[in-house]
Amino acid sequence: MSNSATKEALRQLKMEAAEEIGRLQFVKENNDHYKGDLPSKTNGSEGGPIGGQMVKKLMAMARNQ
Repeated sequence: MSNSATKEALRQLKMEAAEEIGRLQFVKENNDHYKGDLPSKTNGSEGGPIGGQMVKKLMAMARNQ
């Protein structure tokens, strides 16, 4: 798989994970405003669950192979 194909697959996985847990509004592709003025706790509470859901999906894929 090429680098661009890998990036696209991860982007798609991220979008699916965010949609599953109702957090599409926090995905950069849907909300790319500047966040440097927000505390890390806020950024983590918004986007962190998306990463956690991605890991759960990747673990499930690995178990099924």
